Amino acid sequence: MPHVVVKLFSGKSKQQKAVLAEAITKAVMDTLGYGQESVSVGIEDVEPKDWASRVYGPDIVDKPETIFKKPGYDPR
Repeated sequence: MPHVVVKLFSGKSKQQKAVLAEAITKAVMDTLGYGQESVSVGIEDVEPKDWASRVYGPDIVDKPETIFKKPGYDPR
């Protein structure tokens, strides 16, 4: 049962988030062979000033084994 969490800068509309969630769901279904009922997607808004402390540090730097696509930036 894949659950995908997306963290992004605040400011995207509910419509944009719904389109993104649908695209992610389709990608999971196509790539991993799960049915739509098995996939869930959460989207969390993060203020830009909090990105380094709430996302970059704990989710990227501290968990390198979980990163399959590294970012091309370092906000620190």
